[in-house]
Amino acid sequence: MNRPEEIGYADELLADGTVHRRYENGLEEWRRRTSGHPHLVHWHDNRGASGTDELLGDRIIKRSLADGTVTYARDIGYGRTLWARGEKVLVNRSSFGGRMGVLLAGLGVATLAITAAQLPPLSMSPEQEEALRQQQAQAQQSGGGGGDSGGSEHSDDGAEGPEGSGSGDGTGDGNDWDANWDGDGDAWNDDDFG
Repeated sequence: MNRPEEIGYADELLADGTVHRRYENGLEEWRRRTSGHPHLVHWHDNRGASGTDELLGDRIIKRSLADGTVTYARDIGYGRTLWARGEKVLVNRSSFGGRMGVLLAGLGVATLAITAAQLPPLSMSPEQEEALRQQQAQAQQSGGGGGDSGGSEHSDDGAEGPEGSGSGDGTGDGNDWDANWDGDGDAWNDDDFG
């Protein structure tokens, strides 16, 4: 498999409980959780695009643009999210800490092996999406957490994430992504569907 393009980003929690995400390629997003639906994030960016990111389960993120276009990503851990069938990997620079963060930053995170099993789906049926939502709900109920989630990229056609042109979109990443967002629990940990 070819080495994917790596695009880093960092999140900043704002006073109103929303998140300002800055990508290394100049794309910026403003993100907010939906009350009553902890697995759904609404976003808009500095290029005029908007939409939602939903954590479905099995580390799959569904990105729906305002124009109805849908793309999928997969959180592959260590703050990395694969988009565009593995052509791009978003890297959450704000989620690294301790020795592991220093080690991964030194290696270059994208150099970690990406397998075919980690690739996000090209498309999903409503039934497949619902099965993943149910899986996610069961994991939450059993205390399994939400897992990491991905980022996004931006392309000229607006269908896929942060590249620097087109209508743009993007997402985030991390473990315990739902911990303390909007002051409802522990502490926000900069991991909202990468």
